[in-house]
Amino acid sequence: MSFFKISPELKSLSLKNPLHCLALGFGAGLSPRAPGTMGTLVAIPLYLLVSGLPTPWFIALLAVGFVAGIRICQAATDAIGMPDHGAIVWDEVIGFGVTMIAAPAGWEWVLAGFVLFRLFDVLKPWPISWFDRRIHGGLGIMLDDLIAGLFALLCMQLLARW
Repeated sequence: MSFFKISPELKSLSLKNPLHCLALGFGAGLSPRAPGTMGTLVAIPLYLLVSGLPTPWFIALLAVGFVAGIRICQAATDAIGMPDHGAIVWDEVIGFGVTMIAAPAGWEWVLAGFVLFRLFDVLKPWPISWFDRRIHGGLGIMLDDLIAGLFALLCMQLLARW
């Protein structure tokens, strides 16, 4: 983890710990600038690896990633001792995946999904902001990005139909 200047609270995390490694998006969350964006960028090749799955299998994989993400994010939060630290980006990986459910093929759709998901994740319109403020821990970290992903998914599907 010496590539980035590590803030003191992150020194309790280790990329050798599988839960921490996933929570940090394989290290992307350690980026000193825009760690959430970096986490979403990590999600793109992961998405491309599984994008050929039938939609029900893709959704099942996301469901497993979401449920596991509650534990993954909670483990990192417990180690850091701070709620929802920006370095925890597993939620971005799953949120982007949700955005890309049944997305048309092509780089322009990956780009559209990336932009839409980041827009909803950063701006946190209601009800995303409501959940973000009221639900904490691993579930809270995962839930607001799941909802941001659902909003972006809706936009993607409307764009695809248009």
